[in-house]
Amino acid sequence: MSHDVLIAGETLIDFLPTASGPIEAVEGFERRPGGAPANVAVALARLEHTPAFWTRVGDDPFGRYLRETLREYGIADRYVELDPDAKTSLAFVTHDETGDREFSFYRDDTADTRLEPGRIDDDVLADHEWVHAGGVALSSGRSREATLELLERATERDCTVSFDPNERPELWPDDDTYRRVVRDALASVDVLKATAGELERLGFEGDSTEAIARDAMTAGPSVVFVTRGSEGAIAVADDGTPWAGTASHPGYEPDVVDTTGAGDAFVAGAIAGLREDRDLAETLAFANAVGAAATTAAGAMAALPTRAAVTSFED
Repeated sequence: MSHDVLIAGETLIDFLPTASGPIEAVEGFERRPGGAPANVAVALARLEHTPAFWTRVGDDPFGRYLRETLREYGIADRYVELDPDAKTSLAFVTHDETGDREFSFYRDDTADTRLEPGRIDDDVLADHEWVHAGGVALSSGRSREATLELLERATERDCTVSFDPNERPELWPDDDTYRRVVRDALASVDVLKATAGELERLGFEGDSTEAIARDAMTAGPSVVFVTRGSEGAIAVADDGTPWAGTASHPGYEPDVVDTTGAGDAFVAGAIAGLREDRDLAETLAFANAVGAAATTAAGAMAALPTRAAVTSFED
């Protein structure tokens, strides 16, 4: 069976605060499923583009809960690995009154850092036209090698490769390592989603957001989406792609409850839009709508909208 899209990367537990404020002042947290690639996979399923998903969780109560949760969202567990020797990653989330959040990770040699190279073979890639990954898997452990190897082979198999650096500084040993490893990954990437700040920290320069995006294209990507929070987003695509040109969208004004997972929802909207042969402007508007709709409820996965909800939001 072809799923068309293969997502690779971490699944973890987000502990969301019961009140806003710094972590030392929060008295309670609620367990929610999370992890950027997992959110992208579920968001695509909610948008009627159910992908295959390669991830690794601990063979522990949290890991079994995550595997069952993915099943409930329609994600098959063929490539959901249970690690008998490692725990599932945890992330404690805090947010301020505007919904902006910070993360504190418990991820020392956890299952998602132990993806093994070669687990996704060429026969699997032959069943998929698109492969997506994120930067957290590159930050440590065997998962760095496994993810880079997967992206390189996906490129060799003529898959479209998308990537989100999803910068989490505390997971990296230093800024230089972050820049080097992520820029190595970009050589295999066709479609990049990032914030302007992430692109600048990766060493890309320019006197405008569009110029920075175009500088990022010199590292490999032919399409770059740059999200700008409440200011919307822009997209730039090389002349050699079906989406050639530039586009901008001012964004929407949702009643924000929690921004966790909004960027992942945007990624899913961008993938869905491009795969549906929308033009660049239409794809950007759709991705913005998916991302905005995801901020109107608490949690990452739980807040991901259906296609009907996105259509209603756009109206």
